[in-house]
Amino acid sequence: MIDVRPSQQMRDLGVVQHGAGILTEPARAFDLPAEGDEAERITDELFAAMERVGQVHPFAKGMGIAAPQIGIGRAVAVVQPPGDVPAITLLNPRITTCSEEMDEQHEGCLSFFDVRGLVPRPLKITVETTALTGKAVTTVYDRGLARLIHHEIDHLAGLLYTARMRAGVEPIPVEEYRQTGRAWAYEQ
Repeated sequence: MIDVRPSQQMRDLGVVQHGAGILTEPARAFDLPAEGDEAERITDELFAAMERVGQVHPFAKGMGIAAPQIGIGRAVAVVQPPGDVPAITLLNPRITTCSEEMDEQHEGCLSFFDVRGLVPRPLKITVETTALTGKAVTTVYDRGLARLIHHEIDHLAGLLYTARMRAGVEPIPVEEYRQTGRAWAYEQ
């Protein structure tokens, strides 16, 4: 049996991998409601990708995927929080405020799934998104969900989590990470 690296498995599922230019370019916002049909079509593609990934890798702590990760340079991401709760669609998301209180946890990314990195992020963020109708919607997220949402919004800005890591801290192989016993904290 051939051992397939996690990043190769993600590539096989249609997830764009580290090194592709689209991952470092800012995504283009939607003009809503005029581009509502396009936004819905791309959102459906993101949900389909998340379903494919979820079938081969369990995400007990939640997961997300941004349009650039499936090769589409538009400003939409979807996030599936942990537990039996509805997914969150982020259209044209923008972080408007961040708490000064920070937390540092390991993060993974579908676009380079062979490693995990220790990333500091605010414990609370306020996010403004755009509804399909064009109306602005503001939501506050905290703790693990704030981390997950922030990670996906970074993708839409062309940033990978490695850009947020402290100087001198490097990602570790996923095998080494599994031995740390650390995981994202989603508890309130």
